[in-house]
Amino acid sequence: MDRVESEPRKRFLTFGSPLVTEREIAAVTDVLRSRWIGTGPKVAEFEEAFRAYLDCRHTVACSSCTAALHLAMLVAGVGPGDEVITTPMTFCATANAIIHTGATPVFVDIDPETLNLDPALLERAITDRTKAILPVHFAGRPCEMDAIMDLARNHGLLVIEDAAHAIEAVYRGRKVGTIGDITCFSFYVTKNIYTGEGGMIATADAGLADAVKTCGLHGMTRDAWQRHSDKGYRHYGVVRPGYKYNMMDIQAAMGLAQMPFLERYHARRCQVWRVYDEAFRDLPFTCPADEPADCVHARHLYTILLDLDRLRCTRDEFMDSLYKRKIGTGVHYVSLHLQPYYRDRFGFKPDDFPQAARVSERTVSLPLSPALTDPDVRDVIDAVVRSARQHAR
Repeated sequence: MDRVESEPRKRFLTFGSPLVTEREIAAVTDVLRSRWIGTGPKVAEFEEAFRAYLDCRHTVACSSCTAALHLAMLVAGVGPGDEVITTPMTFCATANAIIHTGATPVFVDIDPETLNLDPALLERAITDRTKAILPVHFAGRPCEMDAIMDLARNHGLLVIEDAAHAIEAVYRGRKVGTIGDITCFSFYVTKNIYTGEGGMIATADAGLADAVKTCGLHGMTRDAWQRHSDKGYRHYGVVRPGYKYNMMDIQAAMGLAQMPFLERYHARRCQVWRVYDEAFRDLPFTCPADEPADCVHARHLYTILLDLDRLRCTRDEFMDSLYKRKIGTGVHYVSLHLQPYYRDRFGFKPDDFPQAARVSERTVSLPLSPALTDPDVRDVIDAVVRSARQHAR
């Protein structure tokens, strides 16, 4: 993909638009024709395919990663009076799920290079109320899990990983999903595998996996497939006041159709990533840091950090200039300590987490998807280069 200046783009490039093929369409159609649309054999098949991909012991499909995070903490015993340490540089679902258990989120600032939770700051955040550490693998780059796990074990804490961005991520030879006590993945429409909405829990603990299954479906001991399949009706018991967090077969079918192509899609995102790195090398912003040689970055988000001292614009004005050139962008993220609910409830100030606050003002996520064509990539580069030149000091 040689860098060439292109003609003005005619069609808007939607940020995060997924690659939808005839495989996904046919898979969904087959489920509809089967008339088994809810939780059934496809969900079980998807759980097994994902378990085999991670090479972990147990997987449980959920309606979303948010549901997975909530369930993970509930079955692990997180509740009122507890504290859960996490990063403020994440989607609100991470901290919202903590709030939903009755626990309190405790933020730790990020490493300015990796944008992940800074493990050097973790220990000072631990109190006698701390129940768990919830690292987020930002943009698909694995956190420093050895340091996090060592600290957690030394203090008797759970590690619940938010791997919404990190399906393909590997940390020092171990796939994300096989390191912490529980790991939660996302299949939202923009993710590396999409099911529209959906999530997955991975764990080595059979008891936690069974509890997630029960708690995630009304507290029932059997799901609909177990009750109404061709093996005959079986009674269920309600053993706890659970939630409606189950995945449907119609969703699982989409995920299953993509599983054989995970590595191919990852390779395409890596290719686009390298082209971006080369094209943006001399522009007034910082490109994502390289991952260590012993890790695999899932390449979910390509985020640039604008050098506002070298630009005559704000981040939002820069994004608007890309929008006018028909390129969609995202913001990942405005730090949670700056969001109204968390700011007002906990009395946070911007300089409480200065690295997260700094990134919040400068971050722009560019399109990164196997759905991108070479002309799409050239259009993104052209729009970014032109916008940088337009706003340069």
